[in-house]
Amino acid sequence: MEQAKKAELSRIATNIRMGALTAVYSASSGHPGGSMSIADIMAYLYFSEMNVKVDDPKWADRDRFVMSKGHTSPALYATLAEKGFFDKELLTTFRQADSILQGHPDMKAIPGVDMTTGSLGLGISTACGMALAAKHTGKTFRVYTAVGDGESEEGQVWEAAMFAAHHKLSNLCAVLDLNGLQIDGPITEVMNPTPHDEKFRAFGWNVIVINGHDFDEIESAFEAAKQCTDKPTVIIAKTVKGKGISYMENQVGWHGAAPNKEQYEQGMAELAAQL
Repeated sequence: MEQAKKAELSRIATNIRMGALTAVYSASSGHPGGSMSIADIMAYLYFSEMNVKVDDPKWADRDRFVMSKGHTSPALYATLAEKGFFDKELLTTFRQADSILQGHPDMKAIPGVDMTTGSLGLGISTACGMALAAKHTGKTFRVYTAVGDGESEEGQVWEAAMFAAHHKLSNLCAVLDLNGLQIDGPITEVMNPTPHDEKFRAFGWNVIVINGHDFDEIESAFEAAKQCTDKPTVIIAKTVKGKGISYMENQVGWHGAAPNKEQYEQGMAELAAQL
């Protein structure tokens, strides 16, 4: 990847983190840890990979994205705002009763949201349906979904994985955000779902393992996914929970907690220094 493009994507990812942190702080609730870990993937998807139209969010031939780990909606909202689907000022209304930006994504209310999610396992399942529909109707759009590593403990995720492989959904690409932590602690201690790579291969998927914060590896993975024409692809992205904010990184307590004023200002300052 050219250095200029890498620098631009890094800037966008930092803005996404700042937007997500602002949303959670404004609401005094939300899920910042996983929003920070997925930010680099989100930046690449919406600013390099996916074919979407900001002025026509429901364009029939657009690529689709489903945030299966719907509790990390702050990252999705910050990405959509950065892309221009709605004003960034809306991020400060996160989780307010009269706001369109509720705790989980709502496809009926929010421009750019392709699927309502929240119940874990639901998102990857509906992404399978979208991909199958494209196959049946001769559409060439691709479907992307982000799955949490804690979410991968849900049986429905593996039913979806079996379905996708059975129907050879090569137009489906899942990203597993492997940050190692879920609300109750390390994933290996709560309900160990590893090794993800071996399990997805056993289910018939094309498997790519990357550093989810390295844009060269991210780009190579998505390019390789498009070259696979006979099976779905999962990109297992090894990430850091709370990435970019020193006191949040690898701290399970920040899975679903909001920063106070001092913590918010420190986090924003640390992120601003990365621009």
